[in-house]
Amino acid sequence: MADTAQTTNQTDRTDLPQRSAVRSLLRLWPFIRPVRARLGTAACVAVLASCISLVIPLVLKWLVDGPVAARDPGGAWLGGAFLLLLGLAEALLFGLRRWLVARPLAGVEATMRETLYRHLQRLPVAFHDRWPSGQLLSRGTTDLQLLRMFFAFPLMFLLVNGVTILVGAVILMVQRWSLGLVLLAPVLPLMVLCSVFEAKYGRAARRAQDQVGDLTTVVEESVLGIRIIKGFGRHRSQARAFRELTRALRSTELGKARLLAWIWGCITALPELSIGGALVCGAVQVADGELSAGTLVAFLSTALALRWPVDSIGFLLAMSNEAAAATDRYFEVLDEPAVEDAGATTPAVQTRSGTATDSMASARETAAPDTAASDAPAPYTAASDATSPGTTAGAATAQGLVFSGVAFRYPDAPPDSPALLRDITLHIRPGETMALVGATGSGKTTLTALVPRLYDPTAGRISLDGRDLATISRDEARAMVAVAFEEPTLFSATAAENVLMGGAGALEDELRRALVVAQADGFVDALPEGSATQVGEQGLSLSGGQRQRLALARAVVGRPRFLILDDPLSALDVHTEALVEAALRQVLSTTTALVVAHRPSTVLLADRVALLAGGRIAAVGTHHELLRDNPEYAALMSGEGEGAR
Repeated sequence: MADTAQTTNQTDRTDLPQRSAVRSLLRLWPFIRPVRARLGTAACVAVLASCISLVIPLVLKWLVDGPVAARDPGGAWLGGAFLLLLGLAEALLFGLRRWLVARPLAGVEATMRETLYRHLQRLPVAFHDRWPSGQLLSRGTTDLQLLRMFFAFPLMFLLVNGVTILVGAVILMVQRWSLGLVLLAPVLPLMVLCSVFEAKYGRAARRAQDQVGDLTTVVEESVLGIRIIKGFGRHRSQARAFRELTRALRSTELGKARLLAWIWGCITALPELSIGGALVCGAVQVADGELSAGTLVAFLSTALALRWPVDSIGFLLAMSNEAAAATDRYFEVLDEPAVEDAGATTPAVQTRSGTATDSMASARETAAPDTAASDAPAPYTAASDATSPGTTAGAATAQGLVFSGVAFRYPDAPPDSPALLRDITLHIRPGETMALVGATGSGKTTLTALVPRLYDPTAGRISLDGRDLATISRDEARAMVAVAFEEPTLFSATAAENVLMGGAGALEDELRRALVVAQADGFVDALPEGSATQVGEQGLSLSGGQRQRLALARAVVGRPRFLILDDPLSALDVHTEALVEAALRQVLSTTTALVVAHRPSTVLLADRVALLAGGRIAAVGTHHELLRDNPEYAALMSGEGEGAR
């Protein structure tokens, strides 16, 4: 675990061509559109408040050239009162702007987070196999917080400060165009510097956000795997890996700070030099009588009022580039094509159930080495099943569960590698239980994952009661098919909620029946609050056997038409296994089931057995027939194949 933290993150895409920050940020418009009126109002209020600050120098000019020059105390008091009112108005308008944006932007962030979560639920399992969970977590938390801050401050003030600088430049040129040119001299150098800064800072911001995702992944793995870390004494190596990632992130953040210091120093120094030059030129003109003292005061006051809008350019550009990088990372996930049916709405309970099956399916078996064509077992054909009672004109249209020439290759597999599954042809009749046996790596778990459409076959077809699985919506397919994998996944919820995820609308009677079938009613009733007891994250407060029995109860609670069990009794002791098998026989008699089995006791639950070898179905028959006629099957069941498994 610790070693994986030191590898280069495959989702780090800083080496890809950089999209301009503006183009990236424009992709957020669909989320902003519903609140555009309120944000537009807030922008107008902020522009008005900022322009009020430019009126203050004009009042100062009147005060200096008027009441002060004429020694009129009444006029001075009037001017002071007017300045006070302008300051209060500016403060109130900025407060109003803040109030206008707070609620809608919180809603925008919530909408974006919900959109991301819904899309993650609809993405294929292959996507989750590739992406570290920490990268997804950072996109749904840190990146969206950056975007909300961008909407609230940089986006607003890029507009406000831009308008302020334009209005201020006009006022300066009107007051004294020669001094205005002196002040505007740094504009071109600043534009060039900002362009260079934007490109460099954008890459650094993206790198930092990817590193935060890597760090989140390590923290999550360390928390979930704390028993392994402590059990094997790996806390030092894990801490070392975390420290290396932290130092890498620190180095990137220091690089960002250096870039920001550099641009901020330039943006501050150049305007200050121009203000100093304008002050000297203006003082000379006042001394020569070419310029009034009030005009010089107003001119310099206007220039000083523009200091913050100009100085903030570097800071605002930095935040904008971080927001652009966060936007690119956000849409990297949303741009992934979802395999769920368009317009389908998935109830929350089914969504969480789908997450559980996705998580379990991701721990897939690796492909078995390819065998030479001359040594490959002859593929089993279901021709004899095609004419069995209850079927129609062929196996492809037969009732029950039918695999017809199914092949599968993982999307991330090398192009020249052999397919994991090749020409799988198998017919499980209605009400029949088929055991699937094979060496580790033969593809048993992968084959079972095709039935609930966690993956789609790359060739061939799968039929459920005569209907092509590819034409059945995933919602409907997963309502027909229930799964229980060898590695059970439980959620931070009550025991009852974990079980009822397998059956939308299931009642208390169904819950009790499922717990009895899985022989889980005894330990569940013994929990402090019974079935209402929180089982904790990943169900780690329970034993492995208890977790597996709850997962089995979840699979049978909805009385599914098709049941997929991936060695669901591997963590049980012999006595409990016998009790579960006895209760499970009643369930299997009323459903069509495919059961991955490693032990003879599990195989005996099945009516027939299919042997998976070399990516194909090598043989099908009863347990006793295969023991007598198939040496490979006999070796697996006798334990001689344990080394291979």
